[in-house]
Amino acid sequence: MTDEQKRKIIAHRIAQELSHGDVVNLGIGLPTLVASFIPPGVDVVFQSENGFVGLGPDPAPGKEDPDLVNAGGKPVTILPGGAFFDSALSFAIIRGGHVDVTVLGALEVDAWGNLASWMIPGKMVPGMGGAMDLVVGAKKVIVATSHTTKDGQPKLLEKCRLPLTAVHEVDLVVTELGVFRPGGGTMILLERHPAFSVEQIRELTGAPLEPAPELKDMPLPAAV
Repeated sequence: MTDEQKRKIIAHRIAQELSHGDVVNLGIGLPTLVASFIPPGVDVVFQSENGFVGLGPDPAPGKEDPDLVNAGGKPVTILPGGAFFDSALSFAIIRGGHVDVTVLGALEVDAWGNLASWMIPGKMVPGMGGAMDLVVGAKKVIVATSHTTKDGQPKLLEKCRLPLTAVHEVDLVVTELGVFRPGGGTMILLERHPAFSVEQIRELTGAPLEPAPELKDMPLPAAV
């Protein structure tokens, strides 16, 4: 699988978790792709923690507005009815429980629902951003991540080793190999990529793995 294929599989599957009317925050990088896979007839409101709701599609080449960017500095558009506000209101929305779903990446996530997403000791990092607030304030926390690091080490662990972003806050983990629910020290496999067996996925997972009784095949985007 190429990196692009992995990203599409993950973003497509996470989009199926969103419901009509949800207020959704997408983290920088891979999570932003989720917006491209929202099912027809499902309208969600995208929120950016730097101060607006109503994010639209990516701007056409040459039409970028340098004053209209998301929290990661990427040029975006805003839909009719969107709104701008200051950081105080933006984080009141987040901390007040008004975000239905947040989707963010991970360096590590573990079988207890812990998340490490912001730093590797000894390396330069830009800071935590709004992640700490989002994972505590959002009603549902979905982690979007490749199943392993570039050198093949598992990112789904029995217990995180890196500094934590949040404790016991992750509801769902989606990788290119499947959909997982942290369950008190065990990763529950809810869906699997049809081309991979449970045993193959278990070998690439750094946490105890148990298939759900109702284990399903993971739906894949048409282009993959």
